[in-house]
Amino acid sequence: MKRLVVVESPTKADTIRDYLSGDGHTYEVQASMGHVRDLPASAGEVPEQYKDEDWSDLGVNVEEGFEPVYVTKGRGRKVLGELRSALESADELYIATDEDREGESIGWHLTEALDPDVPVRRMVFHEITQDAIQRALDDTRGIDRSLVAAQETRRILDRLVGYRISPLLWRKIAPKLSAGRVQSVAVRILVLREKERIVFVPATYWDLEATLRHDGQTFDAELTHFGAQGEGVRIASGKDFADETGWLEDGVFGWNGEGEPRPNATPPEGLSVPERPSQSEVDAGDLRVLFTEEKVTALAEALPEKAWRVAGVKQRTRTKSPYPPFITSSLQQEASRKLGFSSGRTMSVAQRLYENGHITYMRTDSTNLAQEAVEGARQAVEGRYGEEFLSKSARSYGGQTSESAQEAHEAIRPAGSGMRTQDELGLTGQEGRLYDLIWKRTIATQMADARLRYTNAYLDVEGPGGHTARFRAGGKEVLFPGFFRAYVEGSDDPEAELEDREHPLPALEEGDAPDCRSVEPSDHETEPPSRYTEASLVEILEEEGIGRPSTYASIIETIQQRGYVEKNGKQLVPTFTAFATNNLLEKQFERLVNTGFTAEMEGILDDIARGERDATPFLEGFYRGEGGLDQRVETGLEEIDPKAVSEIRFDKWQPYVVRVGRYGPYVEGPLDATGETATASLPDDLWPSETTKERLHDILEESNAGDRPLGIHPEHDMPVLLKNGPYGPYVQLGDNEQQGKPKRVSLPPRVEPKDVDFDLALQIINLPRTLGEHPDDGQPVDTNVGRYGPYVRHWREDRKPLYASLKQNKGDDVLTVELDRALELLEKKKSGRREPERTLGEHPETGEPVTVWDGRYGPYVRHDGTNASLIDDQTIENVTLEEAVQLVAEKEG
Repeated sequence: MKRLVVVESPTKADTIRDYLSGDGHTYEVQASMGHVRDLPASAGEVPEQYKDEDWSDLGVNVEEGFEPVYVTKGRGRKVLGELRSALESADELYIATDEDREGESIGWHLTEALDPDVPVRRMVFHEITQDAIQRALDDTRGIDRSLVAAQETRRILDRLVGYRISPLLWRKIAPKLSAGRVQSVAVRILVLREKERIVFVPATYWDLEATLRHDGQTFDAELTHFGAQGEGVRIASGKDFADETGWLEDGVFGWNGEGEPRPNATPPEGLSVPERPSQSEVDAGDLRVLFTEEKVTALAEALPEKAWRVAGVKQRTRTKSPYPPFITSSLQQEASRKLGFSSGRTMSVAQRLYENGHITYMRTDSTNLAQEAVEGARQAVEGRYGEEFLSKSARSYGGQTSESAQEAHEAIRPAGSGMRTQDELGLTGQEGRLYDLIWKRTIATQMADARLRYTNAYLDVEGPGGHTARFRAGGKEVLFPGFFRAYVEGSDDPEAELEDREHPLPALEEGDAPDCRSVEPSDHETEPPSRYTEASLVEILEEEGIGRPSTYASIIETIQQRGYVEKNGKQLVPTFTAFATNNLLEKQFERLVNTGFTAEMEGILDDIARGERDATPFLEGFYRGEGGLDQRVETGLEEIDPKAVSEIRFDKWQPYVVRVGRYGPYVEGPLDATGETATASLPDDLWPSETTKERLHDILEESNAGDRPLGIHPEHDMPVLLKNGPYGPYVQLGDNEQQGKPKRVSLPPRVEPKDVDFDLALQIINLPRTLGEHPDDGQPVDTNVGRYGPYVRHWREDRKPLYASLKQNKGDDVLTVELDRALELLEKKKSGRREPERTLGEHPETGEPVTVWDGRYGPYVRHDGTNASLIDDQTIENVTLEEAVQLVAEKEG
């Protein structure tokens, strides 16, 4: 009997193929390359019979039960043809796609499109091992229509939100924007945090840090209280100040250490100093010491000469248990912290590890471990670390974040029971690093608790005026490392981390008199709330129940591609476009971007997945109900004022406001000279929380300034002017009255108008700059700035000049580039085809080369006519062949 087994990818097919033999059946394994059908992406893909329907652009029949219209396109047609041919000689069809909702949906679409005459069996497994595949063959089932319905409902929801709200954004804010059911909530979370940063007012406070020595050991202590002995007033710390004012929080009063409360800072503009009661009228618990620099400096000079005494010592022992094994979200967070991987990179690498049979399925919200994994981990712990590091009994991490059946029912762990290491599997590079992380986390689950001892010593010293200064010294000792020996969260070197965690105090007892070596004043400034990173955004999305962990990587990638978010190191920085888009969504679709409502929808999708709820009434209410999506879109088209909704205004920016228009963000405000309202485009690298009133003022004034004379050209005896035009700033030789068409040269990239002095202006206006003669024909080679940026040019005899663009990312500068570099660029252009930056190797399926190129819109990989842009932190230098193959497959799919 011949069985046709269909999986999603060629890699998975190759791995499974090795395990399908020896049971008397013949197997053929084929890859569907993901989905073979989907909703139409554009009007051109809508089947002819639906083109005249009002709902045709949605690809969903909102008039009759929200029935989706599926189309087969591109590679899907070829794949279906190959599968139909294979079915002709098959006796059974086995659907072996992934076990989550997406995999179930792929399997359902395959059976619908193929309409096979042979029996269809669904085989499910969460790891690709011999035992797992055999169990899946022995215990097949049918397609779970409830899981399919949940996935289909999610797809329809996303289509309705995206295809109805996005055109509204185009009309009211700017073209090419998009909305998404989950992505818009993620953007709102980032925008709200950035708003907190914008209104933040820093506060400065002082404290003291002492260095002491006892029994031959040096240790540090910090000032915590000042005042009467044993009942001093606590020193102010960052948490005592209000973010919006830089003042102490309501109900907390500052004391200067000498008897009277004092304001902690000059009040911000527009705020008056509040009345503050005397110290005797304030409960001591509401007081905070706020030293001036002079006061704290005087104390620092006086205290080292005084007698120091240990007033008390407190110790506590803490037991820390291992972390649960990885689920999708925790793997993304830890890979970001430890390995610097983006969420997308983590999931891509994990996908390859799974498909090659090295780990269990990577889209899961279950922390459960199979019994074979527990036993394998315990054997590995005992063999590698010794019995003392083994937990007394097997640890169980049962339970799921979600009650739904959307994801796999086991945590992410090494496949099988052998718990083989990275080296034993021969894994290197990113796959090796991620596998090692998963291996360590899994092993650690069956290790003993770590035991730590924390010690706090309190030291008193009498300061000027009879006030007692109390200092605290803290120490920590690792009594038994337990699972820390294998795994420390946030660190990729457990041994080094253990050493860092050890900073014990000397043996101090009450009444001891340590020797004070120095006391140093230390000033602190409160910090605004931290921006989200990919790791912390994933964490908050999971905590709020927004989306599913398996979707987080694509969400984060999408909001960057759409221009809502830029990356600054690991920080996710929302743009002005994100602010304007969020304004509209909060105004018109407040419920849709509310985290509680989004989480509620996820619960409804879970109900559908369990077969406990019908999707159609839910979709009807969401789309057509009171205040539903359709009604809100139509109202928004009529009522939303584009200028008002795109306005971004903060008190500290007054009198300037920022708006987002069709051509990007711009500032609007009065000009110094006339008071008239003017506008100016904002530079691409200006972020909302980095924007200041002064910066907006300078941009507006510079953009609207008249001609700025910089000097007289020494050769032409004409003025050199800095001017602004519709395409940006430029340098001009002479004025319009002196000559009909004066010479003009745009400022080179990365040159700001404020940086242009006379010397620089001369270099610019003297372009083109001759670099020398071409060795082939003796004709000149020069460089200049044109409409599309800086270039080099070869004036070929009897032919048109040959042009080649300068590469800014390679350090090329029109004002400094030399002949050798120009000849190199011209030679590449002359050859008629560009050369790749790197050749990564041969594609494993076709044998054709996979290359890396540097394009106008960034680096990309190419294979057999398919180009795919690099993603995340991939660069020309670090992208691997495996990653390139994955990028090409995703682009073709």
